[in-house]
Amino acid sequence: MPSLSRIRLALPLALALAVLGSVPGAGAATPPAQPKEGPGGQAYAAASVVKRVLGRAGAVTLAYYGNGAAPAEGRPVAVMLHAWGAVNPQAYGAWIEHLARSGTLVLFPRFQEVGRTRPVDASGIAATLVKDALAELAGDQEAKPDLGRVALIGHLAGVPLAANLAAHAKETGLPVPRLIFGAMPGGIARDDKARGIALHDLNNIDPATLIVTVIGDRDARAADIAARRVMREASAVPTDHKLMVRALSDDHGFPALSATLAAPAGTNPAYDLGQLKLLTPDPKQKPAPFKWSADMTLTGEQTVLVGQINGAGTDSLDYLAFWKTFDMAAAAAFSGQSAASLKGNPRFIDMERWSDGWPVRRLSVETPRPPAPPKPAAVGAPAPVPTKPAAKPMPGRGQ
Repeated sequence: MPSLSRIRLALPLALALAVLGSVPGAGAATPPAQPKEGPGGQAYAAASVVKRVLGRAGAVTLAYYGNGAAPAEGRPVAVMLHAWGAVNPQAYGAWIEHLARSGTLVLFPRFQEVGRTRPVDASGIAATLVKDALAELAGDQEAKPDLGRVALIGHLAGVPLAANLAAHAKETGLPVPRLIFGAMPGGIARDDKARGIALHDLNNIDPATLIVTVIGDRDARAADIAARRVMREASAVPTDHKLMVRALSDDHGFPALSATLAAPAGTNPAYDLGQLKLLTPDPKQKPAPFKWSADMTLTGEQTVLVGQINGAGTDSLDYLAFWKTFDMAAAAAFSGQSAASLKGNPRFIDMERWSDGWPVRRLSVETPRPPAPPKPAAVGAPAPVPTKPAAKPMPGRGQ
């Protein structure tokens, strides 16, 4: 029989272990932190970020760039196109800050006024906003946009928007983007009358454009279908300039990494729209005519998703699955490399290790299959009926 003194010593220890065991994640491995340097890392050139409001009342673009003089060659430009309904840059503030402090000029066009903007008008509105913002910054020696290094970042419905902007860059007066980076593609409509963003003629996307999509393994089917459709319809872009990436959830430690549709977002209160002084409309100017339609409002599912986006935190998936992959993809695109340079780089798929040394599940990469050659028509078969071309965006439409 154990002595009474040993029992007295063992009871507090057992109680402590029981308490620790009841705390979620107690003693569990922790996920990797943001890298100290390199792609996705925190070796920032700027200590703070300049935040500016461009445009006019009702047609605003937010601009962000690191404090201090711009390099002689100018700053690369990243246009961030938000998910439908996620109009406050605060939801993407962590990523915006990473890009801006790393030397990139970030533009956040507010192409949607929730409850008043139709999806069919979003492509034209976004094109006009970006064009006007770049024109306003053209002579600014601190912002100094380099129009030869432009990337489009889209999240959910922002991905088809990015594709539409790239397809009509020349005719709308926008610089031709070198990179389309689609995070969790979605929100693609069948046509202009359906809810969502209808794809235009993506065959007009410049063949030198690099297209990279990143999806997760949670709610993956819709994002996978959307990513493959964008790749397929951008038929002028060769296969070696396309890459599909999949981020995998990992619950080895605590907190677990969950690759959901909201994962690319990362809230930073410093980027809350309410902290900026927005432009007010001229009281003498009559407001534009407004006609309500049902597709202006968010569905119940969209409302829930926007709530998840606005509440998203920042974790290893942000640093390594989105920020790092974009940084590396932009470097490849701006230097004229193909997607093969990314696919063959082990750093591109590496997600580092949990605190106990166990590797985080790596990214998977896939080159989309080239389109199958058309089958020869049978002798005497009727000629195929030509399909109706997709509608083109109209700059300024709906504003």
